Amino acid sequence: MRGKSVLLIIGGGIAAYKSLDLIRRLAERGVKTRAILTSAGAQFVTPLSVAALTGERVHDDLFSLVGEGAGEAAMGHIELSRSADLVVVAPATADLMAKMANGLANDLASTALLATDKAVLMAPAMNVRMWERPAARRNFETLTRDGVLFVGPNDGEMACGEFGPGRMAEPLEIVAAIESALGLEGPLKGIKALVTAGPTREPVDPVRFLANHSSGKQGYAIAGALAAAGADTTLVSGPVSLAAPANVRLVRVTTAREMLAASEAALPADVLVMAAAVADWRPDLIANSKLKKSTDRIVPLLKLVENPDILATLAASAARPRLVIGFAAETDDVVENAVAKRARKGADWIIANDVSANDSGEFVMGGDKNRIHLVSAQGVEDWPEMSKQEVGARLAARIAEKLKGA
Repeated sequence: MRGKSVLLIIGGGIAAYKSLDLIRRLAERGVKTRAILTSAGAQFVTPLSVAALTGERVHDDLFSLVGEGAGEAAMGHIELSRSADLVVVAPATADLMAKMANGLANDLASTALLATDKAVLMAPAMNVRMWERPAARRNFETLTRDGVLFVGPNDGEMACGEFGPGRMAEPLEIVAAIESALGLEGPLKGIKALVTAGPTREPVDPVRFLANHSSGKQGYAIAGALAAAGADTTLVSGPVSLAAPANVRLVRVTTAREMLAASEAALPADVLVMAAAVADWRPDLIANSKLKKSTDRIVPLLKLVENPDILATLAASAARPRLVIGFAAETDDVVENAVAKRARKGADWIIANDVSANDSGEFVMGGDKNRIHLVSAQGVEDWPEMSKQEVGARLAARIAEKLKGA
């Protein structure tokens, strides 16, 4: 991205602190950033910190001149909005989205958004209740129809303590979205990727099923990162409530056998990432009506049969991807079990993570962070704890390194 420039509009939300890391990440890639800091944004980050990272004066006044000379060419909202290759709003607050959706322009940020002739990428950040309000949904839909690009928001815990969609995307996710918006070829251009995610559900009767705690967040983050890196990505997902990542082909399934069939249909692929938590067993018979509790009889114990091993099946197939990556969610002997699983399944890599209960007795499976170990023939890489989006971005980079270096 060297030689490109971005106008970053920093809105007023606690996620504004991530904008500082975003500026740093863009600088690492040779991208020049100029910043508009809203008055609300300045409550969370200082003009001095933004200026120190951008190496540029921070803009906040609608009536200050930016360019040389006089007239409109020197006015901030004109010069700033048209000199960059892309306008990025991070965090994009409910207020900024509402202003742009309705064409309002009463400060430098909203005026620049109305005046720009460049593409706009927004990274929404707000309380989950605000994001789910009909007015916010209408504004999002209006902006989407108008051609505004979006990255996030992600699910997770809010600063206010509530949980759900509304967290701003991580800086590396936004960087990938910027690369895509600028039409740059990512490192995985020309690569076909297949990712599985989420749990599978095995029905017992019309109302009950066997399943697990998988949220699908890690698989969705990996699929989004691969697509952002340029890969033609198919995501086969068990039943979760997550929206499909941008530029990802989503196939929804329920059972393990459905997931296997959908995955086989998506081959050939260059890389397979089996992040799904597939049920190992299923009932041999599904009751046609709801099983009832009874005092005069004993409900027969469930008889279980083994589900197909999707990872081993695809790793051994004639259409085997060049790089096969499995996941091992373990509660004990995490690395040792992952090493054994890699050999047993015929995978190239196994991503191991500890899903045992934390100190509070709560199970961590389905959370927002992971601490993983990448197990390969070369040994074990211990990664620090990071968000699932960061894991996705880092894994996509390692996949690109492996496939493009092969």
